[in-house]
Amino acid sequence: MAYDQPSQPGTITPDERAEALRPAIVAAIGTVYDPEIPVSIWDLGLVYDVSIRNGGDVDVTMTLTTPHCPEAQYIPGRVEEAVREVAGVSEVHVDIVWEPPWTPDRMSEAARLELGYF
Repeated sequence: MAYDQPSQPGTITPDERAEALRPAIVAAIGTVYDPEIPVSIWDLGLVYDVSIRNGGDVDVTMTLTTPHCPEAQYIPGRVEEAVREVAGVSEVHVDIVWEPPWTPDRMSEAARLELGYF
């Protein structure tokens, strides 16, 4: 039977390393835009989940505003490229899902202001 050993002073666990990466990953995703909409995909609420495994492998679960989005073939690659640039990230996998469907309710307040959704 394995027991969890307490961290040595000054060492970082894989979970702590993963959580330390999260703000930089979110910031990187925030640089990706749909060229037809002047708001980042993060603020649009298109990213449903960011999971960090093994201290640096990143899984992004996201959607698009519509299955017929003309940028559908490019946006996931832009997300992968942006996240891969974050120091400490090893592998990146972007998964496009359609459930739950995206609605404007998922947008941040800043995105709603920018797009006039009030």
